[in-house]
This record gives sequence, C-alpha cells and structure tokens, in this order.
Amino acid sequence: MKKGQIYEGKVTDIKFPNKGIVVCEEEINGEKRINEVEVKGTIPGQEIRFTLSKKKAGKYEGRLLEVLKISEYEDREPVCPHATVCGGCSYQKVSYDNQLKIKEKMVKDILDKVVSDYEFEGIIGSPNQWGYRNKMEFSFGDECKGGELALGLHKKGGFYDIVTVSDCKIVDEDYNTILKAVLELAKEENQTFYHKMSHIGYLRHLLVRRAITTGEILVDIVTSSQGDDGFCRKVAEKLKELKYNGTLCGVLHTVNDSLADVVQSDKTDILYGKDYIYEEILGLKFKISVFSFFQTNSLGAEVLYSKAREYIGDTDGKLVFDLYSGTGTIAQILASVADSVVGVEIVNEAVESAKINAKLNGLTNCKFIAGDVLKVLDELEEKPDLIVLDPPRDGIHPKALPKIIDYGVDSMVYISCKPTSLGRDLVTLQERGYRVIKACAVDMFPCTNNVETVCLLSRTRN
Repeated sequence: MKKGQIYEGKVTDIKFPNKGIVVCEEEINGEKRINEVEVKGTIPGQEIRFTLSKKKAGKYEGRLLEVLKISEYEDREPVCPHATVCGGCSYQKVSYDNQLKIKEKMVKDILDKVVSDYEFEGIIGSPNQWGYRNKMEFSFGDECKGGELALGLHKKGGFYDIVTVSDCKIVDEDYNTILKAVLELAKEENQTFYHKMSHIGYLRHLLVRRAITTGEILVDIVTSSQGDDGFCRKVAEKLKELKYNGTLCGVLHTVNDSLADVVQSDKTDILYGKDYIYEEILGLKFKISVFSFFQTNSLGAEVLYSKAREYIGDTDGKLVFDLYSGTGTIAQILASVADSVVGVEIVNEAVESAKINAKLNGLTNCKFIAGDVLKVLDELEEKPDLIVLDPPRDGIHPKALPKIIDYGVDSMVYISCKPTSLGRDLVTLQERGYRVIKACAVDMFPCTNNVETVCLLSRTRN
C-alpha cells in the first residue's frame, strides 16, 4: 500500500475510541494480500473509501473520504440538524441500543486481552439519551475562512472552522437559547473573534453550565483583553430578559490572554447574580463554579457512582483513600457509611470545592489533600483499608501505581474514562497480586464514542 493512494474496504471492528479496522485487499505481483488499516470516524460494518495517510513498521492509517455503504448499526436518521458537519457526536445515525452494543464490545475486547476468569457485567445506559449534558464550552470563530461570525463547536475533522450549533440535541434547549442570543448580539455589535494564529481579536468562548436537578444556569463569556468590556455587560442584560426552562443564576466575564486554545482565567468578574450553581447527586448537594471539574452527565454520574458503591461494598469502620478525587463526589458518597475518607487531587481548585461541598453536606469525616498522588502518598501516615481510583484519561502514573499496590489493601475499585489506560494498569496490578473480580461499562456520553468503566479488584493471598 502506498501513501496518498485511494483504497476501499470494510470496517470489521473498532478500537477505542473511534479507530475503525478496515480490511482491504491489495494485489502484488499477481498475489492478493489482506491489509488492515485504522481509519478514524468510522462505524463497524461500513464499506468506505479512504486515502492512506500513514505507513510505518507495517502499520497503516487512513483518512476517511466517503462511506460507500452504511453499517447495519446505522438504523436511524440523525436527530440533530448539525450531525453531518459538527464534530461533537459521531453516533447520530446509530440507535441507542446499537450504540451500547458497540461500546460494550469495545470495553470487553480491551479487558479480555489482559484479564481472564472475571465477570463482565455488560453496559449500563445513560438515563437520558438527549439533553443530558450539564456543561458546554462553545467557541467563537467562522465556518470558513473569512466567513461570518459563528459560535458553536468545531467542524468535523477541522481545527479552525466553527459550526454554529443552535439546535444541539445533547443539551437542554436553554443552551440553544443562550447561544442564539449571544451570537445575535455579537453580530449586531460587529464584534471580532480571537484568531488562533494571529492572536488578534476579542471573543473566545462561551461557557454554559446548567444543573440537571436544580435547573440553575451559569454563563461565562470568555474574551481576550483586546475589546470593549461594555459588550459583555450588554450580553448580561440581554440574557436576563430571556425565558428559560431553568433559572439564570449568574453571568460572568472571564479575560483570557493565553496564547493556547484553552479556557482559563486571567481575571473573572461577576456581571450578574453569583458565580456558582448547585447540583445534586445521590442526595448530596454540590456547589459548582464555572471552572469546577464535575461529571458532565449528572444523572449518568448517579448510575456510575451507584455501581462503584456497589463494588466497594461494606465500608463500615474503614478508612478509604479516594485517589484522583476531583471535587470529592465519591469521597462524600462513601463518607456517610465509612469511618473516614481521604481524598487526594492535584487540582487545587477542585480540592477547595471538595472541602466546601463536604461542609455543605455536613460531612466531618472527609479530608482532602491538594497534590500529586505520586508525591502525597509518601507523606501520608494513614494506612487505608480500601482504595478507590478515578484517574484522568491517561491512567495512573507508572511510578505511583507501585506505591498504591504496596498498601496491600484487600480490594480496590478502579473507575476509568479511558478503557485502554485501564487495560494497561490492570496488567501491572495483576502482576503484583491483584485479581479482577468483575467489571462493568457505564455510558455517560450518548451519541459519542466515549464510555466509562468500573472494575473491582481483590488481592490474592499466597
């Protein structure tokens, strides 16, 4: 196979998160050879045309050009009008039952390669397929170079072009109401957007958080310092006049002059109301700021944490370590039935939020420590009876994992948002004396190819 050449083949399988395995034939000197090529953005069962983009050490990668024949999984018309151009959702044409089948197989295939003799409990779906997100980060830009101002998500396969997603289906209608109003005012005022290459322009992002259980809404307009802040005050006034399904609680203005295309704050001012909202999960109340880490599917989080709590089992009288604890959600869920819980999290703001939320829920047996798990474990004098792991996408630092194992706890529960990272860490855990008892996939992100996994491990005794 040659780079730049166009080939055709069938997608026979998929690797997490979205790499289709395409089987195609090639004839060399009269002999047929079967090749496997990874092509992103495909669905098992599709027949596609692609161009070979990378060839190295016998491995091939391609770029999708055209779907010649749809998959048997593609059994519905897209619900979202932006489905063909927006890069946000990849499974719009796939019914939810089929989405779950694809994700379940992806997770099980990864685990089966590294684990034997365990119970796989399948996949649990999200309570809501549509309108499930409690946070969105919209970008300002243009749909094509020199085009009119747009506000939304990145175009499928693109880095610069922005699609105005004014009728997005994975959020409540309040998000679309806010997006339309802000974009309309920005056009009326002839506002510029911040160009990623030249670093010139004003409008950067629009952040919207809406709690699923309380309906409280928080909006943040993120700009550079290269404009008139009076525009943001006008946005706040306009948003106060709109009608919502929920309740607008706050409008903020964040100045971000970072050259990187990330959402961060050099300075944040409150233009209206307050700078936080409340969300509730499993009977606990959580105070969430605009930049707080919090599961983006609140009702899905209840399913995820309920499964984790089931795996954790009896915690009466036990000391629990919640490593990579974020805003302390799991720690607080366990605190009411454990002797005490220690949470460790590297993001200082998340730790401060965890402390506030624990106080809000009247929990006095939680301790939250800001720092890298790799270093904090050397400083802790307590010895846990049980460990809960919920690391970021890249999994546990390879130097931190042996320290965790050395505690020798009887059981661990590992929550993973990237099953390939989980698979890698399970190899080490098993080599060091732990056995995987059972695992379950939990879908937190309908219409996308992301999935969570919960895994229970038990220490083997020699």
